Amino acid sequence: MGVRLPNPDSTGTGHHPVSPPTNATSLPRQLYSMTWPMLFGVLSLMTFQLTDSVFVGQLGRDPLAALGFTVPIQQLVSGMYVGLGIATTAIISRTLGQNDEMRARRLGGLVITTGASLAALLCLSVWLLQDLILDLLGASEALRPTIHGYWGVWLLSAWAGAMVYFGYSICRSNGDTKVPGYMMIATSLLNIALDPLYIFVFDWGLPGAAWATLTAFSIGALVVYPTLLRRHWLRFDLGNLQLFQTLRQLGGIMAPAMVSQLMPPLSAMLATALVAGFGSAAVAAWGLGTRLEFFSIVVVLALTMSMPPMIGRLRGAGEIEQIRQLVRIAVRFVVGWQLAIGIIWLAASGMVSDLFSSDQYVQEVLGDYLVRVPLSYSGLGVCMLMVSICNALGLAMRALLVSTLRLFACYLPLLWLGSQFGELTGLMTGALIGNLLAGMMAYSFYRAGMAKLRNDSVSAEA
Repeated sequence: MGVRLPNPDSTGTGHHPVSPPTNATSLPRQLYSMTWPMLFGVLSLMTFQLTDSVFVGQLGRDPLAALGFTVPIQQLVSGMYVGLGIATTAIISRTLGQNDEMRARRLGGLVITTGASLAALLCLSVWLLQDLILDLLGASEALRPTIHGYWGVWLLSAWAGAMVYFGYSICRSNGDTKVPGYMMIATSLLNIALDPLYIFVFDWGLPGAAWATLTAFSIGALVVYPTLLRRHWLRFDLGNLQLFQTLRQLGGIMAPAMVSQLMPPLSAMLATALVAGFGSAAVAAWGLGTRLEFFSIVVVLALTMSMPPMIGRLRGAGEIEQIRQLVRIAVRFVVGWQLAIGIIWLAASGMVSDLFSSDQYVQEVLGDYLVRVPLSYSGLGVCMLMVSICNALGLAMRALLVSTLRLFACYLPLLWLGSQFGELTGLMTGALIGNLLAGMMAYSFYRAGMAKLRNDSVSAEA
């Protein structure tokens, strides 16, 4: 039995074209067509976030520090809406795989209603508790007026960003990655264009950066939501959904996914604390290395967005063998691609170190980082992919376990052991080994989960 992996038709009726074949030769083509729009979308988001920091940095030290204190709260808010987005993609795509389009549309309406309420509640709570939060973060009294003036507008932009993200998730669930990809590019470019206008020309200062983001996301929502309604991917007659049971299903994937999203920032803080023992130059080099890492794994990030709707649809149709083939293709590609990236960083380590810093010690440390850590990006990429795939399969607790073990059983312990035996160079070698071990561990957990799904499928047919 074939499964549909549709692109939206041009008539906007919400009906999908004839199902493409799901043989081994068509899977790579489908994966490519789903992934490339997300690749450019993710790159554009990274660019606008970096540009935001550059513009704010021109305002002085205090605005930049205020932006720094916003980062942990931003990670909290984004963890919530990314978690719900993961649950959305898993459940709606699986429902479409079962050919129940009406329920999928109502699920879309439920996600928008629930997401809007949760995001508003979280942003309002941050606003009401901001003094307590700033006390916990250790913000000085001198910075408080700058932060208070920024957070009001920034929280509005965070809510608008959550709403746009929910719209993107519903598009991806229905097999369309082009609208989210194009809109990520458009809103990022608009944000970059508005930043200097709002910050410097209108003289709004730091809040101007948030107003630029709010404007861009609002315009994005005005494009995305009419598109969803025109294609009939949203319905708000939720009475037939068995709301309590459906919300439990969403929460069962959303809660572990949210925790998974919050783990990398915690891990990054602990890793930075270890590196800090070797001095400020080591921290500067480590920070540069981790920023380069974000760009190095951008293809993996795009795959983690494009693969879940395909896997969810196949899972709903009971096509377990097709899922295995799709994952095998993706894993082979990620291992080869990330190994090539690692070799490029290795070859260019000296030149890149000179380019990013004039400090000799920072250059040496960054050179050591680029010689070692990027060679492990294949393991890191496989681990990230397996977390995304397990969530799409409905194995949310397995995905959370993989995330937890990657950071707290593989990566951080080997960082510490490496630092004990080989100081800073040993720490980076520990990162190399930890990422590779995490990739092997994650793939073994995925295979065990697939074996269980296959046995369950056989038992259900017997």
